[in-house]
This record gives sequence, structure tokens and C-alpha cells, in this order.
Amino acid sequence: MATRTDAPTRREQILREAARLFAERGFHGVGVDEIGAAVGISGPGLYRHFPGKDAMLAELLVGISGRLLTGAKRRLAEADGSAGPEAVLDSLIEGHIDFALDDRSLITLHDRELDRLRDSDRKLVRQLQRQYVELWVEVVRRVHPALAEPAARSAVHSVFGLLNSTPHLGRRGTLPGRGPMGELLHRMARGAFASAASPAAG
Repeated sequence: MATRTDAPTRREQILREAARLFAERGFHGVGVDEIGAAVGISGPGLYRHFPGKDAMLAELLVGISGRLLTGAKRRLAEADGSAGPEAVLDSLIEGHIDFALDDRSLITLHDRELDRLRDSDRKLVRQLQRQYVELWVEVVRRVHPALAEPAARSAVHSVFGLLNSTPHLGRRGTLPGRGPMGELLHRMARGAFASAASPAAG
């Protein structure tokens, strides 16, 4: 994520390159040897870190769902009643924007390859995602108390669709700078929630 400054471990390097290659060419279009070459080790050397590509995919998709949920819980804990609901919602949006701008390959990977996971891993991803959604729903309804729970949940899913559209916005070099892009996404997310809560939306 954007806040991390320490050097990645070899395992993290492998996952990062696997995500990039899987997103570019598809899960079945990438061999273990290619992932190894991207991090400077032999293909068989990868098996010291992962039993195979399936395990990499599972760790990537389960891992990002878990990190999003953990990060959101941390942001709520840091607020600890000292920040109003508007500030908490802004913090959640900022955290998801960091993910959407920094981990675009994982968004692509989730959209294309989630069904390739084992049932148990796929169920875990869905479970983590549901918890993440419900956390957002709670905060959104604090900001917009008149918004019914089903409508708040639909609004949250819609905002996720907006924020997770970054892989479709063009190459990094063609996008506005990270700051302006993040600010634009933030305004659009807050605008979507406000629109969902407006009397006309009901």
C-alpha cells in the first residue's frame, strides 16, 4: 500500500510480480519460470515460497480482501470517537483510493480470476468482503441517517465500482497525477453517497 516504506520480502516480491503478470496475461498465460525470472530466481526456486501458482493466486486475493478489512478497522479504531462520522467516512474513502491507485493489478485479478480459487478460499474472500461492506454501510448511515440500510449497501457497492474502475482509466502515464486523481475519486465517492441520500433518490 502507499503507506508502506520498508523493503518488500522475497515472498512479497514474488506476489507483486505474479499479480502483475496474471493481470497482464491471465492466470493460465503465465508460467512459474516467468514469475521466477521477474524476481531473479529460478522457477523451481519459487517452490520454497509457494507450492504453486494456485497458492499465489489464493494469497493475493484472500490477502487483499483481508488487508482492506484490517485497514478499515484500524481507521475506525484510530478515530475512537474523537472524529465525527464525516471524517471517518473520508478516511475509509482515502484508504480504498490508496488501494485502487496502488494495486490496480489486483483489481483486474479479482475480476478475472476469483472463480479459479478453491471453494474454501473463494468463500473466505466473500466473507471478508461482506464484513468490509457492512463496516462501510454502518459509517455511511451515520453520515446519512435517513438512508435506509438496503440503499446504503447499494450505494457502497456502487462507490466500490467507481473506485475500482482505475484499471480501465488508461495507463498510469496518461492519468492525472496521483494527488489530483485521488481528489477526483474522493469527490465523486462523496457525491455518490450524497446523491443516494437525497430526497429525489428515494
